[in-house]
Amino acid sequence: MRTFFTTTLLICGLLQGQAQLASPDIIEDKQTGKISIQPIEHASLLVQTGTQKIYADPFGADHFREMAAADIILITDIHGDHYDQKSIDALKKPSTIIIAPPVVAEKLTGFDKDHIIVLKNGDQTKQGGLMVEAIPMYNLPESETARHTKGRGNGYVITIGSKRLYISGDTQGIPEMRALKNIDIAFVCMNLPYTMDVKEAADAVLAFQPAIVYPYHYRGQGGLSDVNEFKNLVDAGRKKIEVRLRNWYPGN
Repeated sequence: MRTFFTTTLLICGLLQGQAQLASPDIIEDKQTGKISIQPIEHASLLVQTGTQKIYADPFGADHFREMAAADIILITDIHGDHYDQKSIDALKKPSTIIIAPPVVAEKLTGFDKDHIIVLKNGDQTKQGGLMVEAIPMYNLPESETARHTKGRGNGYVITIGSKRLYISGDTQGIPEMRALKNIDIAFVCMNLPYTMDVKEAADAVLAFQPAIVYPYHYRGQGGLSDVNEFKNLVDAGRKKIEVRLRNWYPGN
């Protein structure tokens, strides 16, 4: 009886942990039909259209052991909350393509050269009907000792059907972000001292005006950033920008 009770608690705990992931959002697209966006944790997300599954910065291997294998994996930077080899290993299949900056590509294991696409800032590639462009992500003011130096990591702009998605990676409200055009869906970081605070993030979003923005990657040294304040600032500046607040920290 004790064994049954303990096992039941363990199973319920596992199911509860899985259920804490935010539900995927479905966005209509006139070319692909539907795009599904699944928040996972911190900088990790899954974008799915049709049968194609695109993961960004998979982090925390336990999340991915029961998830569908990846067609494409995007990695933004070398830090452990973006490049996590165990999570990559949990998601990869023989045909998986991984897209990464040079500093990550040189550390990857388990992929042959034909399945690694190395992009520097400004480079682009077309994979599986998607256009992926690497754009800068870095700290301000620029410095050789910054946590994120210009040119090391990539943000990404991904064209899926008629939609353009922006994944910021670890960055501040840099000119390259503020100059973005025609972004339908944006994922924007905000965590001190690594990236920027909510005010800087909101100001940058108001500059490039995506149709939809998700605050993500918002856990810093002081805990979780105030995403409600971010929403209030964006709403006050431009109500037409839809701010979607989702739970990116299922363990909290």
